[in-house]
Amino acid sequence: MDVLNTTSDLEIGLYIFILAGFLGYHVISKVTPLLHTPLMSATNAMSGISLVGSLLVAGANYSTLSTALGFIAVTCSTINVVGGFLITDRMLKMFKKGPGGR
Repeated sequence: MDVLNTTSDLEIGLYIFILAGFLGYHVISKVTPLLHTPLMSATNAMSGISLVGSLLVAGANYSTLSTALGFIAVTCSTINVVGGFLITDRMLKMFKKGPGGR
């Protein structure tokens, strides 16, 4: 009986994930170019929150499947956070003045 509850929770979680992906894509595609930098900062913050959540899931001892999915989530979230910081650093370097003061 416990396996059925885990499966239905997993299915609901996957459904919410797919729905959030479609909704996020449509919301982001409507953003004007002027707002991309603040949007990237907010996205980096949400990636950090998802990293903390995935650490909690990976550390909880529910089942082997949840631990494996939690580990995958930790890996993907870490890559996302590090990549976000690298891109933000690269964007900020574009605003620095060169040696000629220009």
